[in-house]
Amino acid sequence: MAVRTPDPEPNDRDDDETPRDPLRDLGSSYHRSAGGGDAGAGGTSNPAWLTDVELAEVRRRMPMLYVEAIPVRTDGMGSVTEVGVLLRATPMGEITRTIVSGRVRYGETVRDALFRHLENDLGPMAFPLLPPQPVPFTVAEYFPIPGVSAFHDDRQHAVSLAFVVPVTGTCEPRQDALEVTWMSPEEASSDALAAEMEGGRSTLLRLALASVGALR
Repeated sequence: MAVRTPDPEPNDRDDDETPRDPLRDLGSSYHRSAGGGDAGAGGTSNPAWLTDVELAEVRRRMPMLYVEAIPVRTDGMGSVTEVGVLLRATPMGEITRTIVSGRVRYGETVRDALFRHLENDLGPMAFPLLPPQPVPFTVAEYFPIPGVSAFHDDRQHAVSLAFVVPVTGTCEPRQDALEVTWMSPEEASSDALAAEMEGGRSTLLRLALASVGALR
């Protein structure tokens, strides 16, 4: 199965199903740099917000930057005891296992992008523990041409910074994430789970577990 980097932005909606203002999720400094103001009818005040047509054109011309996160639970010594894997419905109607993933917006820090996507997929009560300067355990490169790397996305060339993120709260999946399943490191690195995941994302899981000394 081809690996596709999820794009939750078109589904970023409030509880009343109205489109979410993309500026609202960013810091106040970005509000000032973008000029602030309210979104007009049928549009937004964010000059960096792309329509579907514009996004397709950008994807055709340049790499896209993503963040991906493997949520984990740890014991009192900091050792990983459980790994959170998402059950997701794709736009094509497929049900797959995957991880937290999404684009970094213009003017947004990597840390803010991580927090936003973790909240989008796991809910506001997940309480992720993010350091002031997150450091990825690896960089995954997605290509539209199969075989260039372990990761393939037929829509685009994407570069993804991948992180292990401890969470301490209650996870209630939102958007197109149907549930989060907590597994032991042994289950998360198994061939059985790899067969359910989106292609090379099982590789990311194993790399994540190896980076924290939890791969057996």
